[in-house]
Amino acid sequence: MKITRAGTNPSAKGPADWFSGTVRVDPMFNQADPDRVQGAHVTFEPGARTAWHTHPLGQTLIVTFGRGLVQRWGGAIEEIHPGDVVWFEPGEKHWHGAAPDVSMSHIAIQEVHNGEVVTWMEHVSDDQYTGRS
Repeated sequence: MKITRAGTNPSAKGPADWFSGTVRVDPMFNQADPDRVQGAHVTFEPGARTAWHTHPLGQTLIVTFGRGLVQRWGGAIEEIHPGDVVWFEPGEKHWHGAAPDVSMSHIAIQEVHNGEVVTWMEHVSDDQYTGRS
């Protein structure tokens, strides 16, 4: 048995290559090889969001606070709330983040496949984020 005490893993600022706006990533479990499943608690300030990305084995989000937005490529922007669970299919291009006026936190869980957990792509434009394009 292993207990990881809350607050023992250092928080990290979400890298500008992967996120727009202010994002904090708090690792929760299995941060390194050879672990197959990884999890983090991610907090987005209002308007902050990920870049477009995919996961080789999919991704599960569990919303813990606030109000957020998610979108898969070619789909509608969907609003998410605490308690909602979002599943993105393997290879499904998507983004997620906070609503324009409210922060949002979620637990992100994804599996590692051949050493890869995510493929980052282009940033979500302001027009894409607001649904104007």
